[in-house]
Amino acid sequence: MSEESIVTVSEIQAESPAVRFFATRLAFETDPADVFSQMGEAAEAIIVVDFRAQEAWDMGHVAGAVHLPRAEITERHDQVLDRDALVVVYCWGPGCNGATRSALELARLGYRVKEMIGGFEYWAREGYPVETAAGVTRRSPDPLTAPVAGITCAC
Repeated sequence: MSEESIVTVSEIQAESPAVRFFATRLAFETDPADVFSQMGEAAEAIIVVDFRAQEAWDMGHVAGAVHLPRAEITERHDQVLDRDALVVVYCWGPGCNGATRSALELARLGYRVKEMIGGFEYWAREGYPVETAAGVTRRSPDPLTAPVAGITCAC
């Protein structure tokens, strides 16, 4: 086995509780920068899903996302989602656990799912495309949430 091999489940289980915790967290969470990057790649099918109410969706949502209000997951998931795709869920922001609840429900239905940490708030504040009925816009990145003027996060 080479030094560059993928870590196996048994290796993760043998690791410290902290290593297991963070490895598991990374397996089920993503951030706006990674979602934006993945949406532009053809390597893996990804569906970004907004679970907020219609009024919130109308105010603005991740460009290219699909709308599936949380109350409609059970009745509409099979009409909106593809079981072969990675489903990335979001809600308003870090103060809302709607995406976590939605992710749990989709996982119970058998979907591969990740939660986008920061939600719509950080998507918009980091300057990624926001869609409304008027079209797609991008705001300037908030310097407290995203690198600006040539600075890179490099994380």
